[in-house]
Amino acid sequence: MRADLKKRASHRTKIIEGQIKGIQKMIDQEEYCMDILTQNLAIQKSLSSLNKLVLENHITTHITDMIASGEEKEQTKALEELLKLYELNNIRGK
Repeated sequence: MRADLKKRASHRTKIIEGQIKGIQKMIDQEEYCMDILTQNLAIQKSLSSLNKLVLENHITTHITDMIASGEEKEQTKALEELLKLYELNNIRGK
């Protein structure tokens, strides 16, 4: 993983970990549902941010290398992965 993206992704996971612990505490203390839902939505946005970092790394390293390899098998694999990511995003994004 690229050093800059690894640092940002690691930081993001620590934030998410703290948010998850916060939700658990809110549930244990039976806090207002809307407050829990609001925090849960914030976690979902944090996860989306983490996904973006991992995706950026994958495209700028693995996908780029596969396409640049000049090998048809690797290029096909790269395109299949991109299409799979697109499909996963559209299925889960609905």
